[in-house]
Amino acid sequence: MSFVRPLARRRTAGVACVTLAFAGITTAGAVSASADPIVDVQILATNDFHGRIQANGTEAGAAVLAGAVQQLRAENPNTVFAAAGDLIGASTFESFIQHDKPTIDALNAAGLDVSAVGNHELDQGYDDLVNRVMAPYDAETNPYGGAQWQYVAANLKMKATGDDAVPATWIKDFGDVQVGFVGAVTEELEALVSPAGIADVDVRGVVGSVNAEADALKAEGADLVVMLVHEGAKSTDCAAMPTAGDAFAKIVNDVSPDVDAIVSGHTHLAYDCRFPVDEWAGEAVTERPVVSAGQYGYNLNQLTYSVDAATGEPVGVETGILPLAGQYPADPAVTSIVSDAVKQADVLGAEPLGQIGGAFNRARLSSGGENRGGESTLGNLVAEVQRWATQAPESGSAQIAFMNPGGLRDDMVGSGTGAFPRTLTYKQAAAVQPFANTLVNMDLTGAQLKTVLEQQWQRDKDGNVPTRPFLRLGVSEGFASTFDANRPEGDRITGMWLDGEPIDPAASYSVTVNSFLASGGDNFRAFADGANARDTGKADLAAFVDYMATHTADGPLAVDPSQRAVGVSFPADAPEAYTPGATVAFDVSSWSMSAPGDVTDPELTVSLGDQVLGTAAVTTVAGTTPDDTIGTAAVSVELPADAPTGATSLTLTGAATGTEVTVPIEVAKSVATVTVDGPDVIKHKKGRAELDVTVTSDGATPTGTVEAVVGGRVLDAADLADGSATLVVGPFAKGTVEVEVRYSGDAATEAASATTTIQVTASGKPGRG
Repeated sequence: MSFVRPLARRRTAGVACVTLAFAGITTAGAVSASADPIVDVQILATNDFHGRIQANGTEAGAAVLAGAVQQLRAENPNTVFAAAGDLIGASTFESFIQHDKPTIDALNAAGLDVSAVGNHELDQGYDDLVNRVMAPYDAETNPYGGAQWQYVAANLKMKATGDDAVPATWIKDFGDVQVGFVGAVTEELEALVSPAGIADVDVRGVVGSVNAEADALKAEGADLVVMLVHEGAKSTDCAAMPTAGDAFAKIVNDVSPDVDAIVSGHTHLAYDCRFPVDEWAGEAVTERPVVSAGQYGYNLNQLTYSVDAATGEPVGVETGILPLAGQYPADPAVTSIVSDAVKQADVLGAEPLGQIGGAFNRARLSSGGENRGGESTLGNLVAEVQRWATQAPESGSAQIAFMNPGGLRDDMVGSGTGAFPRTLTYKQAAAVQPFANTLVNMDLTGAQLKTVLEQQWQRDKDGNVPTRPFLRLGVSEGFASTFDANRPEGDRITGMWLDGEPIDPAASYSVTVNSFLASGGDNFRAFADGANARDTGKADLAAFVDYMATHTADGPLAVDPSQRAVGVSFPADAPEAYTPGATVAFDVSSWSMSAPGDVTDPELTVSLGDQVLGTAAVTTVAGTTPDDTIGTAAVSVELPADAPTGATSLTLTGAATGTEVTVPIEVAKSVATVTVDGPDVIKHKKGRAELDVTVTSDGATPTGTVEAVVGGRVLDAADLADGSATLVVGPFAKGTVEVEVRYSGDAATEAASATTTIQVTASGKPGRG
């Protein structure tokens, strides 16, 4: 497939710019007093709309968005309405349940002209974008498509031919002024959508692709070039953006000065920044707007360029962020589209699925925001649903299932705000999993399972740490693991168990994941290496509907607050093996879920077999970073004197959550020290020597027997009492006698010996015979 770019003419001239700022509006290059007519070109931009067609709180909704664009366009007909991607996908139910057709219709009515491709435009794959979304509407052959705006992405090419996967650029002609748009999508695309869905598409570097196309646009006659990129800043601090060391910093710093403005998205933040542009091919130094409108149609970016129509040169630009809610009228046509969509969604979504006994939450940061690095009751539930749905032999006899946190788009709290149990509807379940993934079953070895868990500490395909550095997988019932985040990368998973049995690295296990993960999504590339992978044909949401029907027939679905993954970190000086009676100390993390209302343990219990060794207080404080450390404890327990030696395990349990974790340790026998206290000299033929023997160890008090041996013959033996015993030897002939005192050892203490020397004389005194 190839796309043809329209041609335009080019005019060249140079002009220096001056930067001013006032009242939230920034102006660069004040308009010169000139006889030449000045054309004001207005660019209105949105991003990350995600099908939020209905007004809700601070969300203006599609009708107000359309009304704002139409009012501003009426004030300046030289207007382009543009977007930086993610207009559809991860949508609210009223759009999602109708394949985002209401969003497409609403944005068509709003007059959207052009948009970058976002990662969510490719949730259903490249074919769906091109042959449904971008294809003309047809009631028979394409009832859910028909976007009338142009999608652009310079860095998406077809692998087989190198042709544009979608058009790279688009030009709007305002008579004497031409405005060119060049699109791009985040380079992390292959980790954010199912790789299988874009298997034929090559995702190239943003900066190089855009620079080449911007140069071509200028050559074709574009007076202004605007970059629409689905990539964005991590914060709204303009000063920090160029030095952040991330993908967006590279865009800000390295995109060619041929690009007059950068309209961005993806991170859902609103900002209006300016950055100097270094000299490029002799052009003057200027300041370039870098903007984003945030998310969900809260705002519009407004950029108004003043262009000298005679030369085609921009001589000034004003920018601002326009909040929409309550500021603009709703467009009646779009209001009708939204109203019809809501009515249809209400019919489709009102079906009750059953009752839930509590809230199933996503993990949370202390700020209240979602924490994709934290374990959650919702993530574990969805994973268990997927294991259950594919446990039959015809679906792969699944033993384990995993769920990616980014696939969970809402908490599952049921209807109303009253006490539980509450009714869960189809609409509420669909809001949790809106991507319509299918379930894929595969075989993974134990070693591959470890690799999967190691990949929670993220690296992209080029080895770089992505925007989200850690993603905690939801895990089905029966599978548990421990980790130590302080260990070297690639060796942080310290244990894995299935139904209490250690995972065998060489054994094969049946694993189910959604189709997104199955093809290596979210940088979990180990799933793509699974053997015997097959799509079961079961949709994730349909599996959940069936699960609810089965598991709520006799009562509400209970929340399982137990952790599947727990951090266990031993100190650097911990011994390789402990002795009976020794103290075992280590730190525990990730013992608690993090959402408000989640059940937590005030303490955990430490046991060795059936013997409780002690407890440790659990501190649960919501974190500030996207990781999995919530719920910490410092464990310190003393092993019993009769602790079995060899490989054994401590068991950590939480009474409230039901969390149970195994901590393997090695117990070795204590090293014994034998001390002998007796006479140095005895009389020959008659004298006897009493040897007071003491046996000590670094563990418990030794038990067992000691014996005195001379010349290989046992002369006396005795049982230890409190680690001591008395042995009697003699009489001996004159001379020097070496007596070896041997300790037999016991269950906790190694055998040991000591030698004492006795001089035997005629008088029983030293030095006389």
